[in-house]
Amino acid sequence: MLLWFVIIYWVISIGIGLWAALRVKNTADFAAAGHSLPMPIVTATVFATWFGSETVLGIPATFLKEGLGGIVADPFGSSLCLILVGLFFARHLYNRKMLTIGDFFREKYGRTVEVLVTLCIVVSYLGWVAAQIKALGLVFNVVSDGWISQDLGMIIGAGSVLIYTLFGGMWSVAITDFIQMIIIVIGMLYIGGELASQTGGVAVVVNHAMDHGMFNFWPDWNLASVLGFTAALCTMMLGSIPQQDVFQRITSSKNVNIAVRAAILGGILYFIFAFVPLYLAYSATLINPELVKQYLHTDSQLILPKLILANAPLFAQIMFFGALLSAIKSCASATLLAPSVTFAENIVRGFYKNLSDQHLLKIMRITVLCFTVFVTFFAMNSQLSIFKMVESAYKVTLVAAFVPLAFGVYWSRANSLGGLLAVVLGLGTWIICEVVVPDGVMPPQLAGLLASITGMLVGGLVSNKQLRPTA
Repeated sequence: MLLWFVIIYWVISIGIGLWAALRVKNTADFAAAGHSLPMPIVTATVFATWFGSETVLGIPATFLKEGLGGIVADPFGSSLCLILVGLFFARHLYNRKMLTIGDFFREKYGRTVEVLVTLCIVVSYLGWVAAQIKALGLVFNVVSDGWISQDLGMIIGAGSVLIYTLFGGMWSVAITDFIQMIIIVIGMLYIGGELASQTGGVAVVVNHAMDHGMFNFWPDWNLASVLGFTAALCTMMLGSIPQQDVFQRITSSKNVNIAVRAAILGGILYFIFAFVPLYLAYSATLINPELVKQYLHTDSQLILPKLILANAPLFAQIMFFGALLSAIKSCASATLLAPSVTFAENIVRGFYKNLSDQHLLKIMRITVLCFTVFVTFFAMNSQLSIFKMVESAYKVTLVAAFVPLAFGVYWSRANSLGGLLAVVLGLGTWIICEVVVPDGVMPPQLAGLLASITGMLVGGLVSNKQLRPTA
């Protein structure tokens, strides 16, 4: 019954995505839903894009092993990212009416910085998309009781998400996200109530976690711990800001006020609901401690799904896996679309000055297909956990893209030389530190961020004459 539900749900969601694809007539429709989405849909797509496999599977698994301090990057950093975008970046970026965030770097710093930053953004999505595909493989494996292997599940999941993303772009992503947000909220709250009846209530679980030190958040007060904590927070909080998926939700809005409010509200909703899977996973320590002991140090991502299968009635299982699939699918479709659109617009289009809108649309779709194939292969061969895949994804944009974006918006002396130095010094320092001293007192991504700031300041102050970018 559970497997048949998954199949039926999967087919219906693909059908909805293909129906939404009928609205796509040009690149603006494909990349930004025609800049016409209302407040509820923009908020839903902000929330649903971030509420992915790492939120339901990765974060709870890390919480069980490391407590609240181990998940500072997500949901704390990621929620703050969305709120910061709404407060400080949404209005400025929306008013520029650009197709991709890469267009900002071209207009501000020139073609070289545009290409370098775009490549960094595309590379950063490998880990995030791979995490969603890996989670799809895990879900299909679990609900089929091993009949579908994880690798085959990854192929099935990636292929089906590809179908409607390929044709419908942002329109399909937005409509399916809106529906899937409703399923996520209802499903998570329902299964939370179901497990609460088995533990004696929410307060029992919270008090048990508190008594066992699971709510220790702040790091030890030594330099290495404080820097590590800061780096983890900044990686998601700042490294996620210069991303195409965040930008798409801003620019897809009907007006600038929706762009601002939806980003802030989406961040707040994400932070609140991200704690529901934590509660569900920790409930396993009271309901089925043997299950936790079995998987905690082998594959802790399986604890929550195995708990639901072993200790919840069929309807609760349907609600949970429906919410889980909704979370993964919404995140996967968005993260397949974002890098493909920016690669087509900011890399490929630069080589064809007279490219028509319809030809660019075709290139975007081809890029979505190629990226899906590549990232599925990457997911099938990666040994990283879902949480680590997502956390690692944003290191490259933290060191290469955040400083040029922030200074480009707020510093009048930001110029093409400063932008180039920020990217090159940030990337170079980060890579060198990752190779030479990956476990040093100074985390590599934090060293890269400081180097990027230095490069921007040097470039901006090197001359009293403002350097102008070359298109």
